[in-house]
Amino acid sequence: MSQVGLEIESRSSDSPYIERVWRSRSHDVERMTSVATAHWDLVFWEHRGQVSASVQGPESRAGVAPVPEDATFFGIIFALGTSMPHLPLHRLVDGAAEIPDTTRRSFWLKGSTWRRPDYDNAEEFVRRLAREGILEVDPVIAGVLRGAPPDVSERTVQRRFVAATGLTRGAVRQIDRARRAAILLQEGVPAQDVTHRLGYFDQPHLARSLTRYVGRTATQLSERGPAEPLSLLYKT
Repeated sequence: MSQVGLEIESRSSDSPYIERVWRSRSHDVERMTSVATAHWDLVFWEHRGQVSASVQGPESRAGVAPVPEDATFFGIIFALGTSMPHLPLHRLVDGAAEIPDTTRRSFWLKGSTWRRPDYDNAEEFVRRLAREGILEVDPVIAGVLRGAPPDVSERTVQRRFVAATGLTRGAVRQIDRARRAAILLQEGVPAQDVTHRLGYFDQPHLARSLTRYVGRTATQLSERGPAEPLSLLYKT
């Protein structure tokens, strides 16, 4: 996907821990609209010879993010229910945790030096994280997301949703629906049809959701080539 000032490439994954793998390059852009997301990701970037990394937490609403000029990025978006227990996600919502001692070859994570992954070997890297116990999946959340009836109370499901994702189950649904609405509008589906298809009460309800979670109106999403690029939107 190429936008003004930002080229983004992404792919799906067969790993149960990974939602998506992406990489991008920036040029002639100073900022982008960061779309709300229920997922967290591990991001590496290089700018003017300086290599950095961070864990980016879920984003509860759209915002504006600075983009360094002529920088390259690589990220692993993790599946819902996947977490690093030593970095509680509820503390990272709308925030990030910097990863120290990052170089082109390695970085520091939970007391050890790790070889830096790349776009092609992300799955191998994530499998090792899981083997070492740094990465965990909540089986209750994974089951609920697959549509399986939970064998615990609804209150327990809600509590574990917040622990595993940093967000409530309702917030995850609203963010996902707004992102799907944005993709449909970008594909040329009329706002009235999007409203009906995704179960919004009416078009003003859709408009409020888009403003909060995507930072764009239906008209802006329908138009091609916005001046300010959007963060990664993809079909699930």
